[in-house]
Amino acid sequence: MIETIWQGALSYAQTMSHWETAGVILGVAYLLFAMRQSQWCWYAAFGSTAIFTWLFFDVSLLMESALNLYYLVMAVYGWFSWRNGGDSPQEQLPIQSWNIRQHVQVIVPVLLLSAISGFLLTEHTRAALPYLDSFTTWGAVVTTWMVTRKVLENWIYWLVIDAVAVYLYIDRELYLTALLMLLYLVLASIGWYTWRREYLSQNPEHKGSPVFER
Repeated sequence: MIETIWQGALSYAQTMSHWETAGVILGVAYLLFAMRQSQWCWYAAFGSTAIFTWLFFDVSLLMESALNLYYLVMAVYGWFSWRNGGDSPQEQLPIQSWNIRQHVQVIVPVLLLSAISGFLLTEHTRAALPYLDSFTTWGAVVTTWMVTRKVLENWIYWLVIDAVAVYLYIDRELYLTALLMLLYLVLASIGWYTWRREYLSQNPEHKGSPVFER
């Protein structure tokens, strides 16, 4: 599969638009800055999502296009949240971890909403892969909000969403974007270990605990 993506990406790169190139570069920059908890990640996110809003609409991924409009709003909110989310105006927002109950409270609605919107898209639109498109969309809605609040487990959520997105983009022949998702899988893994190390240094009582807090 990786060889197919790589060959498709190389072939497509010769004809792809400069806008998609810019979106991909800004998308990578967003993750690299987010891993370092840098405010610059939100500037990169805003630019990248503005570009992909149009690109996804152009290839009939309607939910993905709508999702990027939400990303634009979250880029602004995330900037303010990270800058002013601490206990005092001068303190940045710390990394937090959700317990099992909190995860269940978001995962179940994501699955239900994915089923409902997937059905509606199937019945009333010509959207491609409506159920997978819906799942990545609703999952990303929740996960993006988790990033704005610096929830540690957002990286695990991204691993699942990006893995599904790889198949979605291959089907739509967005090979470079699929390759970007593979890169995101690597960066999300690094982001998880980076944030987890800092979280445990701030909360030593959780060392040796499972992935999630009890």
